[in-house]
Amino acid sequence: MAKIISYNVNGIRAALKKDWMGWVKTVDPDVICLQETKAHKEQLDLSIFEDAGYKSYWFSAEKKGYSSVAILTKSEPDHIEYGCGIEKIDSEGRIIRADYGDFSVLSCYFPSGSSGDLRQEYKMDFLEEFQNYINELKLTRPNLLISGDVNICHTSIDIHNPLRNKDTSGFKPVEREWVTNFLASGFVDSFRAVNDEPHNYTWWTYRAGARGKNLGWRIDYHFITESLRSKLRRSIILSEAVHSDHCPILIDLDITL
Repeated sequence: MAKIISYNVNGIRAALKKDWMGWVKTVDPDVICLQETKAHKEQLDLSIFEDAGYKSYWFSAEKKGYSSVAILTKSEPDHIEYGCGIEKIDSEGRIIRADYGDFSVLSCYFPSGSSGDLRQEYKMDFLEEFQNYINELKLTRPNLLISGDVNICHTSIDIHNPLRNKDTSGFKPVEREWVTNFLASGFVDSFRAVNDEPHNYTWWTYRAGARGKNLGWRIDYHFITESLRSKLRRSIILSEAVHSDHCPILIDLDITL
């Protein structure tokens, strides 16, 4: 059994100051996919992760303190792929992949379009490019787990106020349609495969006590290829973890790394 966590930590150095490693040791995952680390590995003491039993692989944005993803893993991968080969995506440090036998896990940080029209346009371009990239990747890596912050709520039960947010970036009809089409291309939203209840969120604004009131958005996902559906044992949201404005999500797959 492989226990895999995805977590947008909104700054790994800030999370470490909140005893993030103590939490990791308690949960004891096999693999951790991180997003928005906001750090280059040269800025970190990697022995912190090594001492806990994890090899760590970091793919950072060219811009310091921005975006960036990582994978921490107990089992050494056969291969690490840094980026997706698309310069405008890779310069922002948004995708890293670890291969284990015929299984691959990707830590992905999709862009937000909330800062204005230019970034929304970049986001829509990213979505198109990402779909093409995954279509190609599946030809050689058919068993995929895509973990990360997608910055899109798929359905009305994934957001606390769907009517008010219907034209907001992250819940625009065109974004939601992209998720629908992505799933139709051969993927499973692992959380919704086992839980169809509303009010399950992974991100809350820091404003107006939103987290305490559970006024959130579900924008973090473990997408698995249909080939892994039969291996799915658990997919849950760990909303009690409070190192970030996001919370981690966990998946158990009946595979060996």
